[in-house]
Amino acid sequence: MFTLGLPLVLLPSQTEMCISFSSTVNKHKPWIETSYHGVITENMDMVLLDPPLVALDKDAPVPYAGEICAFKIYGQDAPFEAVVLNRTSGEGVLRASSPVDCESQKEYTFIIQAYDCGAGPSGADWKKSHKAVVHIQVDDVNEFCPVFREPLYKASVTEGKIYDSILQVEAWDQDCSPQYSQICNYEIVTAGTPFAIDRNGNIRNTERLSYDKQQSSKIMVTAFDCGQKRAKEDVAVHIDVKPVCKPGWQGWNKRVDYEPGTGSRQLFPKMHLETCGGPLSGVKAMVELQTNHIGKGCDRETYSENSLQKLCGAASGSTDLLPAPSSSSNWTAPLLTDSGRDSDLIYRFDGHQAANVPDHVVPQNLTDQFTIATWMKHGPSPGLRAEKETLLCNSDKTEMNRHHYSLYVHNCRLVFLLRRDFTQVDTFRPAEFHWKLEQICDKEWHYYVINVEFPAVTLFVDGVTYEPYLVTDDWPIHTAKIDTQLTVGACWQGGCEKVKTKQAGEMRQIYPREDQYFRGSLSGLTIRPGRIETQKVISCLQACKEGLDINSLESLAKDIKFHFNPAQSVLVVEGEDLDSINTAMTKVSYINSRQFPTPGLRRLHITTTVQCFGEDTCLSIPDIKSVVMVLPPSEPRITITGSNRLVRPASDLRGPLGVAPFKELHITSTVMKADSFGGCVMEVMHNLDYCDVLVIGEELNPERESLEIHHSVLLGKHLDATNSTSGISIYGVDSMAHYEQALRQVRYRNWRPATLSERRLRLTCSELNGRYTSNEFNLEVSVLHHSAPRSFFASSLPPPGAAPPAATAVIVVCIAALVVIVVIGVYRIHATHQEGSREDDDDEAKDTEEDWDNSALNITVNPMENVGAQACDEEVTEEVHEEEEEEEEQNSDEDGGEEKEREEVKERKQMGKLEWDSCSITY
Repeated sequence: MFTLGLPLVLLPSQTEMCISFSSTVNKHKPWIETSYHGVITENMDMVLLDPPLVALDKDAPVPYAGEICAFKIYGQDAPFEAVVLNRTSGEGVLRASSPVDCESQKEYTFIIQAYDCGAGPSGADWKKSHKAVVHIQVDDVNEFCPVFREPLYKASVTEGKIYDSILQVEAWDQDCSPQYSQICNYEIVTAGTPFAIDRNGNIRNTERLSYDKQQSSKIMVTAFDCGQKRAKEDVAVHIDVKPVCKPGWQGWNKRVDYEPGTGSRQLFPKMHLETCGGPLSGVKAMVELQTNHIGKGCDRETYSENSLQKLCGAASGSTDLLPAPSSSSNWTAPLLTDSGRDSDLIYRFDGHQAANVPDHVVPQNLTDQFTIATWMKHGPSPGLRAEKETLLCNSDKTEMNRHHYSLYVHNCRLVFLLRRDFTQVDTFRPAEFHWKLEQICDKEWHYYVINVEFPAVTLFVDGVTYEPYLVTDDWPIHTAKIDTQLTVGACWQGGCEKVKTKQAGEMRQIYPREDQYFRGSLSGLTIRPGRIETQKVISCLQACKEGLDINSLESLAKDIKFHFNPAQSVLVVEGEDLDSINTAMTKVSYINSRQFPTPGLRRLHITTTVQCFGEDTCLSIPDIKSVVMVLPPSEPRITITGSNRLVRPASDLRGPLGVAPFKELHITSTVMKADSFGGCVMEVMHNLDYCDVLVIGEELNPERESLEIHHSVLLGKHLDATNSTSGISIYGVDSMAHYEQALRQVRYRNWRPATLSERRLRLTCSELNGRYTSNEFNLEVSVLHHSAPRSFFASSLPPPGAAPPAATAVIVVCIAALVVIVVIGVYRIHATHQEGSREDDDDEAKDTEEDWDNSALNITVNPMENVGAQACDEEVTEEVHEEEEEEEEQNSDEDGGEEKEREEVKERKQMGKLEWDSCSITY
């Protein structure tokens, strides 16, 4: 075996060796090039050499001496080997002996030598060539993806600026070659962003950024190497937009939702004023809640005018001239109503409608003291020459055009006219009172109250007092026997005018008509004669149920000053310290005390003035416009339940108190409340404002029946009642419990029940002037008519063989018990007759306690036989019916005296107490 890495050569026999060595001599060394350059692709084994690996020997073609047997590589850890392909031609190849990785080593340099086969077969006397240098370059394969150097990039910019470079992202590649290791391109993969990136990774903005529109942006970026291999993972870039320091309020929401029934709700819990570091000497902020589009200027109670006056403690005796249309107040039916308001009864006058108040409704005795009140919404009069627009006018109905008193608008002035009669005083007296106010024509709702204490007249507008700027005098009106007409929305002209005719001369013609029509909206027009309204009541009647508030007043700094306007729709906060102002503004709240507020938005407007040292104003603070969204309340479901049928004997209906149809009545109200489980039904307590009991079918006949409620039932409650032949109306803002108590005391009486088969009634109740109504509860009152009487003993005996001996025994026992009951009843009737004179005064009060169902006195037992018990029960009932019919015949006697009638009533009551079921008694 050869050393130095030469290939193994088998030795020939001794004879051949001698011949070879004797005949040939290895005279020359092999020859190769002095240097080689090779290329190998990583992860492959074949090396491409330039020039090719070939060794030459001048001893050729001499065997052994002229042949190449090996190539030897000298180099530390060179992972290559050279292999002889052809010994004669000397061709060889260079290949990798282990995997080559460009990323580990890009180039290799080593020494190579060629060896011949020696002088003979034994390889002795071999010769080697000179040393040649081999340079090997490893070619790269694009096997790695670009990777970003940071997992997340962040930067911030100031709004309004264009940047050449906001930040630079950088990716790298593990490949070894410049072609595959360099990053040739970056790309933003997030669509629709105002940013761009160049091939070096610099990100810039393509448009000016706004902090108000978008406070931060997130974009995704990828990278490509020069072999167009994309990064395996994109990188996120966060760019925050910083606002330019602008003086103004920050941290407030454009919309605040208000849930009904939650009390006070903070409007700006995180708001603060940015002043950009300027020194301040004082800050004044005004918060305005704009609610002019809600109802009559804000969220007020929408009960009827009479109910509101009771709630506010106003004196009784006020006449509502614009009530809701009904059978008893039909003069407002032709007027236009504004149904778009939340159950507010608002009448809209367009200059063509008016209402003539019936004579029986017109208030009388308007002398030295009275009050006129109304809600009015009015704008400037159309046309160049403004006409008088009359709200209220009392004038002659016929023959003349005299105005006794009127309230009208003329050229945005409010004028009240009051002409006295000569019978009162015969002197030149004040007659017209003029007020010039901006509120009269500002197209907003205002509450006007005129208190007359003649000769002084005072006007209240939204609770603020105004004296007339002009008072003109006039003579009293001459006495004349002419009826007057009270008109709302115009003035009745009952006079006459001259009309020329074809005949000679002229004639006077009566020409009544309406004139001076009003253009605007009115609500709650009332007159109270005999007394004036107090400031407290006026404030209550026009008070808003919503407004601004401040929470935790005790926590405010001492240097903070604040004040509200009377309606609490405007709040002014002042202070010298910026932190104290910020704290105070976070406590500004919205509150709505209505249980069922009007849903919708309320606008908020904040204006701010900043003062600096030695200057009036130094910073301009932009105004804030926000809204409070009042969410719809959970609507209540008012349910009336009870017995739908009432059957009573004729004697009960003829009684002095009749019967109570709604004695078992119950009124409940429920709402659907949302919770984490989806929703639940909850019972809620709230007020009602009226309940109507209507007669279905023919109206009541006053000659034989009545439906009424005693006034004493309403004492201590905020309730009133009116009744007619069509039913009863109970009205007033009060609790459901009080309405229940009152309705249970409604009495129906019929003193001729023989003509009555049934009487049907319908009950409905309302909350908030009809905004929420109950179900229609129908009830039928019937008379218990009896069949012809039969002999008790004959009817009690069963047919022969029809009843067993046990049933016969039961019948005998029942008869005996009935006899005992009758004897006891006669004794109690006699005792009652003796005490009748002392109990007359207590009958009415005790009637409700004694009007109880006879079945409640049954003593239930287990009879021996059902058949016998049933027969006995039928006979006892027939006996009682027979006695009641005899009493009815006695009561129908028209000659009977009042004392006799009272005694019979007591007898019926006592007999009612003794109607026991004798068959149910166990011995």
